Amino acid sequence: MGSAAEIQQVLRMKEGIDETSYAKSSYIQKQVLSLTKLVKEKAIRELYCREHPATICIADLGCSSSESNTLSVVSDLIETVEDARRDIGNGPVEYQVYLNDLPKNDFNTIFQSLSSFKDKLKQQLGDDFGHCFVNGVPGSFYGRLFPSNHLHFVHSSYSLHWLSQVPEGIEDNRGNIYIARTSPPHVIKSFYKQFEKDFLMFLKCRSEEVVARGMMVLTILGSSIYNEPYNKESCHMWELLATVLNDMVSEELIDEKRLNSFNIPQYSATAAELGVLVEKEGSFTMNHVHTSEVSWEVNENDENSYDHYDFVKCIRSVAEPLLTCHFGKAIIKELFQRYEDVVRVSMFEEKTVFVNVTISLTRNG
Repeated sequence: MGSAAEIQQVLRMKEGIDETSYAKSSYIQKQVLSLTKLVKEKAIRELYCREHPATICIADLGCSSSESNTLSVVSDLIETVEDARRDIGNGPVEYQVYLNDLPKNDFNTIFQSLSSFKDKLKQQLGDDFGHCFVNGVPGSFYGRLFPSNHLHFVHSSYSLHWLSQVPEGIEDNRGNIYIARTSPPHVIKSFYKQFEKDFLMFLKCRSEEVVARGMMVLTILGSSIYNEPYNKESCHMWELLATVLNDMVSEELIDEKRLNSFNIPQYSATAAELGVLVEKEGSFTMNHVHTSEVSWEVNENDENSYDHYDFVKCIRSVAEPLLTCHFGKAIIKELFQRYEDVVRVSMFEEKTVFVNVTISLTRNG
């Protein structure tokens, strides 16, 4: 597993609606959406008040399978536009909403909620609310997805840190599954180079699809530590998982060669790295950079919450399809039981956070 074609087949959040599915376990992603809500609303209000489109085309790229997260974003954007157009005194707006993810994504979980979602919008926004059309768009956002000059607003949250493929030339990252303390320098460079290639391609494709002066708000799992790719913010969760996998290798539950051929296709960039690449591609202007943090203690205000367990469910909902494809289904239950134990110890010893980097961009022209 590692090529772009292979990653497209296995990189997805865990489907369904059971306890460990992404739909039921995406607590961290939900908090990130809440933290970046004002950035999104400011951007789309600015867009509408400047352009006054009669039909506004919105794309959520990397929508995944959590209907509560995805549809809440769409609802917030539409409500913001509705408030703006009523303030101005404009007539109804029609909305064309595109939900994109890789072909193996569980779109059905979202689609089953669309009817009630539209009914709720109509009820909240009144009789002069225009039509809202929602379409699924399976495919990689590292390629073209839409007609030229078609989109007014693009949103993506917690998706662009995923790479199109495992970087090449990292075979000697042995015992690790991501950037780690013991990763050779050229391995770290390979992860960045793959991110650079992917993000530039993303910007190029969107530059053809987004109308002049259209806007994008992009949030990634990032890093606040410039020029230090190994750091606890972005690497610690995978380092703990690698510890468990190595223990299972030593107990001959997993083949060592299988472990050494597995790497997570991810790179957590800094705001500075994103800025350099936006400037290099040249089609967009960066308006705003927002950095936020989410604690691993996903329910730290809830005294009855088992934080380590909630965190593990979040990571499992993201990583299980990749792990199952590479190591097989038989080890998954044991793997995450052990992972829960090491995460519990880690969270007791120190507080760890995820750093989120959000950028707001305007299409030049």
